[in-house]
Amino acid sequence: MYMKKIFGIILGLILLQSVCLAQTGISFVYINGSNNNDEKMSNWYIEGVQKLHPVLKKKFEKSKDIKKIFLNTSEYKINENPVIFFWGDKSKRDLEFVQKQLDITKALSPTLAYKVRSMLTAYLHDAIWVQKQHNMLPILDELNETVKAEHIKGNKVILYGYSAGTFVTYEYMFNKLPYINLRNFTDTIELSDNIKQLAQKDPIGNTCISALSKAKIGVVSENGNLLFKPANTISEENYIALKEATQTECIPDDTLLGVVNFASPLVLFYSDLANPDYEINSYNKYMLKYIMEKGLFFLTVNYREDPLGFPSTKNLTIDEMEKRANIEITNPKGFIYDNSSVWSKRSVLFAHTSYWSTRGTFAKAVVKAFTNGYKLQYDKEFQEKVLKNHRSKIKFEMI
Repeated sequence: MYMKKIFGIILGLILLQSVCLAQTGISFVYINGSNNNDEKMSNWYIEGVQKLHPVLKKKFEKSKDIKKIFLNTSEYKINENPVIFFWGDKSKRDLEFVQKQLDITKALSPTLAYKVRSMLTAYLHDAIWVQKQHNMLPILDELNETVKAEHIKGNKVILYGYSAGTFVTYEYMFNKLPYINLRNFTDTIELSDNIKQLAQKDPIGNTCISALSKAKIGVVSENGNLLFKPANTISEENYIALKEATQTECIPDDTLLGVVNFASPLVLFYSDLANPDYEINSYNKYMLKYIMEKGLFFLTVNYREDPLGFPSTKNLTIDEMEKRANIEITNPKGFIYDNSSVWSKRSVLFAHTSYWSTRGTFAKAVVKAFTNGYKLQYDKEFQEKVLKNHRSKIKFEMI
């Protein structure tokens, strides 16, 4: 009996130690770009991810800066297997329709014109298709289910958006991050006094645009306006539905660690984000504030030779962000950084699809973007060095 007690104590200590040493997994979720909707191209993408992931994982784990800043080895461990989120097959039906129409022109057009149309169809159709709201929103919901599944497993998530997949990562953050605080939006939403009182008694906390839409309180229109129902039509049922939708439609708290966009044509297709009259931009400010205060990171990595790799932003300090966006960032921990100065040593024709074959170069560039992005904000000596030297090589490469 005595030996059983001793054995029980030893077993308990072992189990306790296992709990103490338990690590939170980090899943890299890879999101495809356009022209991946047939079997050959989808296999190309999936095989590319499977070859890239171990290299990225190793580069992250070997970086002293990432270990110190982010990968506290006693808490975090990057998962061995990549998570592949594939949306390319969803555009296949529409693309086949366009290709049938294209075939009609084959007998009517010069061969060169037909080939140019075929090439544009192959490369641009999906990028245009996924931007349309009725196509994008179901993809965002499916991606959120993937992220929530990782959350249930106890994993954190980093999203990797390739090419048109960068549209998905941006829209996902815009629609699913819980950066909307109802107390701050009561003037905008013009809630009735009854709902305001209910919000005081039973606060929801932060919510997201997808939840507002699900609860039938507000939606984003195609011209960038966040439209809300009239105050006198928002009922208690809408409020209760919003509370439920916040749990089902928004990204779970502290699950998304960051986003890495690469081969990114985001600026080309979302150039209206530069329009100060575009109302979505006012909500982007709140999203920026959320990213910085919650400790997320948003990186863009492009090859110089990539004709579709557009820089997403000028690298700004937090003070510069606050002035430009007219917001106040409190206790910042996150960072946003663009590294579009990477040499792939590939021709312009092949650079856009070479991130997989040059995976060592790309992985190194991602780690560099992470460490330099963090240092630019939180290493004052490094920041001063960058700000004082206005030569483009130092400003953008920060070697």
